[in-house]
Amino acid sequence: MSSAKIKEEKSDLGRKRSMKAEEELRAKVAEKIKKMEKRDRMLIKDRSSEMAVLEEVFDKSTLMTIYDFMNGGEIKEIYGVVDSGKESRIYWGINSAGEEIAIKIFLTVSAEFRRGRLPYILGDPRFENVRKNLRSLVYLWAQKEFKNLKSAYEVKVRVPRPITVKNNVLLMEFIGKNGVSAPLLREVELKSPERTYRTILLHVKRLYRGAELVHGDLSEYNVMVFRGRPVLFDFSQAVSIKHPNAGQFLMRDVENINRYFEKLGVNVIGVEEAYRVITGGAAIR
Repeated sequence: MSSAKIKEEKSDLGRKRSMKAEEELRAKVAEKIKKMEKRDRMLIKDRSSEMAVLEEVFDKSTLMTIYDFMNGGEIKEIYGVVDSGKESRIYWGINSAGEEIAIKIFLTVSAEFRRGRLPYILGDPRFENVRKNLRSLVYLWAQKEFKNLKSAYEVKVRVPRPITVKNNVLLMEFIGKNGVSAPLLREVELKSPERTYRTILLHVKRLYRGAELVHGDLSEYNVMVFRGRPVLFDFSQAVSIKHPNAGQFLMRDVENINRYFEKLGVNVIGVEEAYRVITGGAAIR
């Protein structure tokens, strides 16, 4: 047999082994996902939709990343989807210490991603000279959310505690209990809307003054209420205060929060006054 033929057969064997390893890995992850509980907030209802999600979310690179986390103990079990969007899926799981974790997987095939998220990266001085291909941008987006959460957490903004990130997979604290996510702000009847409003503005101020970040998409849809306190989340689009559109994003955040709490009868601070308080250091009373 010629050396070229031997080389070709070895190459074919290598590809077959790689495909088999990928299939085994996909099966392992799929088996863990099948353990998910049936509950209202879970979005996967049957086997056909489950497999569709597996095909979309768990490509080879993502599977290898999940497998690395499993080997390292960062992930022990994956139970099911607790949130789903055009750009990511969030799974509930536990780590080797038995702690509940949120596993956020950014989709590497999302056509919406480039159109919707690139403006938040371009102009941010922390992410200059980045490659613009989709997979690189998605990996950068995951890194961006991890860094934003870390910066916010360090200045005592109430956010999910970031744990680690690799490629397009972000691990963080699960806000909720026993796999049930804490409700969104819009889903809760607040005991003290006024106090919650002031607390959110205080967090926005800490975020700006301490972490030098603007959330950029803050609303009643991106705040959970857990144990009576607001928790800000979804920080992937948060930008540095040096971003050319930071002021515009901050004004929009304040307008969104004011609009929601006005409906609850709260005597809100004017948008311009709130902006001055957040950026200028005046006290939120």
